[in-house]
This record gives sequence, structure tokens and C-alpha cells, in this order.
Amino acid sequence: MKRDTIHDLPDERSEGMIEGRNAVTEALKSGRAINKVFLADGDTDKALGRLAAMAKDAGAVVVRMDRRKLNEMSPTGAHQGIIASVAAHEYASVDDILALAQARSEAPLIVICDELSDPHNLGAILRTAECAGAHGVIIPKRRSVGLTAVVGKASAGAIEYMPVARVSNIAAAIRDLKQRGVWIFGTAADADTSLYRADLKGPAAIVIGNEGVGMSRIVAESCDFKVSIPMKGKISSLNASAAAAILLYEAVRQRG
Repeated sequence: MKRDTIHDLPDERSEGMIEGRNAVTEALKSGRAINKVFLADGDTDKALGRLAAMAKDAGAVVVRMDRRKLNEMSPTGAHQGIIASVAAHEYASVDDILALAQARSEAPLIVICDELSDPHNLGAILRTAECAGAHGVIIPKRRSVGLTAVVGKASAGAIEYMPVARVSNIAAAIRDLKQRGVWIFGTAADADTSLYRADLKGPAAIVIGNEGVGMSRIVAESCDFKVSIPMKGKISSLNASAAAAILLYEAVRQRG
């Protein structure tokens, strides 16, 4: 199990949290979407070990954490060695997203977020995607913000309507989409093709990279096309949610 880093705490505090063994057990049994489970480091309690296994089976990320940090996270101080951060909304699947496109008799239009860390960016992307008529957003389970309360607020309600699939491996999800006939368009400042020359009328997934470093190497290599947004000013890049909005509405324009 991976140990905590300084990046684990701030985002989790903005999510709903469930504390205590019974509460976490029942949440897991009910199938509630859980982003992460934090366990007291060094605790060899077998009951906690079973809960960790249940959480992994349910797709949650399990993080071992110093008990003092767990105490800091706990609103009540009665966490019994375990805290779960829960999603502000249930996750969909990639199949759900493609089924929605089929139900609308439309070519799929999907946004793939490659390790976005800012909840405001993800919320803004959900809002724009919903307004543009996209069929869903895909995010990774690790090294990415999930559906937190902050994301929900930033989405201005779009979180209730926009399906979000949370996958273990973005590159694998891209391979699956390609096998289903979806073309993958990655955004990159050094891309050879201008956005306005890209054909977004057919089944398309738009990849938005991390705010600081852009797309990861393996994701970039998985794209069918890399496109750039024309930049006329002195600053060489756009905010991730702004870039997503420009690409989504170019797809809307092309699709008529």
C-alpha cells in the first residue's frame, strides 16, 4: 500500500468523510462510491486488514497514514484507525458513457482528464462538457482529484447530469475506446496539427493533460492525433478547463 504524501490531505478534507469501522464497512457493503480509505500505519488489527481488502476490491485507493495525521483529518477524533473519503456523486462506467451517446443517436464526445489536480478545473470541465452536450468525462483513480464537494460546487450542478467514469488506467481506457471506434485527440502546445484542422465530427475523445506537465508520456503516445490551440499572446498555455472548453465547442461547431 502506498504511504501518504503531502498531496493526499488537502483534497480529502474537502470531500465527505466516513469514520469508524462499522460506518466504513456498511458504506462498502452498500456499494457507495469511495475514493480513498486511510488506515492507521503500523496497525496490525485483522479487522482493519479485512476492511482494506474490501476497499481495494471495491476500487478504492488504500493509503497507510501516520496515526497523528489521521487524527488531524478526523472531524470527531473517533476514527478507530480508519477514515474513508467518499465521492460527492456516484461514478459511471465507460460503457455508461458510450450507451448515452448511442441512446441519443450521436457520435460519442468524451473528455479524458489525465491527472488533473485542481478540483476547480475538473468542476469547470464538467460544467462545460454538460453545456456542450458531451456524453461523459473519464478520470483516473490515482494522482487525480475525484468527485469532491469542491468539484461539485465548481460544476454549478453539472455533476448531477454529466457521467464521470473513474478508471484504474487511462492508457488502457484509451485503448478500449479506440477498439470501439473512438478517435483520441490529445492537446499539446507543440502539436503539428491546429485544432481547427482536426476532424471532431466523428466519435471523439479529447485528452486534457495535467495543469503543470500536460499529458503523461504513455497517454500522449496513445493519442491518434495531437492538436494545438493557436496562441497569439506572450503566454504559451491556457488553463486546463479553458483548453477543454475551446476543444469542446469546436466539436460543437463542427457537428452543427
